[in-house]
Amino acid sequence: MRVGIAGYKGRMGQMLVRELESGAWPDLSYSVGTTSQDSPEQLLSADVIIDFTTPSATRQHIWLAAKHHKPLVVGTTGLTTADMQEMRDATKECPLLFSANMSIGINLLAVLVEQASARLGPDYDIEILETHHHHKVDAPSGTALMLGKATGRQTAPYDRSGKRERGTVGYAVQRGGDVIGEHTVSFLGSGERLELGHRAHDRSLFAKGALRAAQWLSGQNYGLYSMRDVLGF
Repeated sequence: MRVGIAGYKGRMGQMLVRELESGAWPDLSYSVGTTSQDSPEQLLSADVIIDFTTPSATRQHIWLAAKHHKPLVVGTTGLTTADMQEMRDATKECPLLFSANMSIGINLLAVLVEQASARLGPDYDIEILETHHHHKVDAPSGTALMLGKATGRQTAPYDRSGKRERGTVGYAVQRGGDVIGEHTVSFLGSGERLELGHRAHDRSLFAKGALRAAQWLSGQNYGLYSMRDVLGF
């Protein structure tokens, strides 16, 4: 199966190319890569497209995939509510998988957060701390927001000047150094605290997850999918 990589010169794009050329994926081959200077139509020679770019570029790739019924894996973060709606609309014409984080561990963490939140209930406050390298632009990270969604609660405003509203989720952000990604979800109750967390030590785990997603997506019907579908969580 031929894989097209949108943003192949970026950090994640280069990791995907190295993974595909490593020989570890005998059923997949690197077909074509594009940058922001190239025509997105070049990706149409591939059987499946993987997109780790920017929100503006991702919008073009969503439209392209829908028009030509191409399976599309999206790992871009910083997407707006309108972008997500456009993604849902596109799945009437193509299979599309979106995940803010492609790692197995993070997606299992989201399941555990969902279960913990349901069992502990509203008496426990929830705080999410995320740390990334100083190049990362969006904050909170897409992964932190994904974990916040898993709690089933309303997202708290970032302004900490007022009294905290019951049943909200608070976010804290750290940017610095070369940290690949760290996320900790804290459930703070009276007399105890439960912490669930994940630390990424190697960026290749995201590339491996994306390629696993691409393999799986190529055989699916039109629709919107996530890594939970791939992993069976």
